[in-house]
Amino acid sequence: MLTRPQIKFQRPTIGSGRRRGMMIVLSSPSGAGKTTISRKLLLLDRDIVLSISVTTRPRRKNESDGIDYVFIDRKEFEHLRDEGGLLEHAQVFDNFYGTPAAPVQERLAEGRDVLFDVDWQGHRQLVANAREDLISIFILPPSYGELYRRLRARAMDSDEVISRRMQKAPEEISHWNEYDYVLINEDMDETLATVQGIIEVERLKRHRQIGLPEFVEHLQRTRDDVPGG
Repeated sequence: MLTRPQIKFQRPTIGSGRRRGMMIVLSSPSGAGKTTISRKLLLLDRDIVLSISVTTRPRRKNESDGIDYVFIDRKEFEHLRDEGGLLEHAQVFDNFYGTPAAPVQERLAEGRDVLFDVDWQGHRQLVANAREDLISIFILPPSYGELYRRLRARAMDSDEVISRRMQKAPEEISHWNEYDYVLINEDMDETLATVQGIIEVERLKRHRQIGLPEFVEHLQRTRDDVPGG
């Protein structure tokens, strides 16, 4: 059973920035492309920062502590979770993952967008805690055959792990309709472009424009300053 962290998001004072940042969730079964899309977004858009999760799983040889994840032991993870310091947390296989809340709140207040590479469990908790700040995108593979091919091609996991990921994929895909947007990743470049377009449109949503009501009020007050006003 998922537990809900006791986190309260505080909106910044009107006029403190151009816009309120947003939380961007990308989810997919392993191998469908969410990690590749996440990395490309971070390279192409300076207004997007990655939410660095904590995890109890062992560090892989190509990973860096504090960049890919913050690697901690289970006791430390449980303490952080029980103290309400995680915005979301989940168990994946035999390991635990979670998102520290404080850095996310700081980035949103600065007008930065925070990118999350989480599964459906993490997405549900983020929706429960910060729905107005959140947009979510689910990435589907074009077929199970292609998903298996991609898992093999990246050469990161053993045959046993790949088998477990393929077995878990149907359950993960079954949650597709909980997301705001759903994309079929047949071509990585096209999918990336679509994700970028979604982000640009979401940034323009009225409720994210800090100071917009004051601007409209000022605009209306100054209508008498011009002929015909």
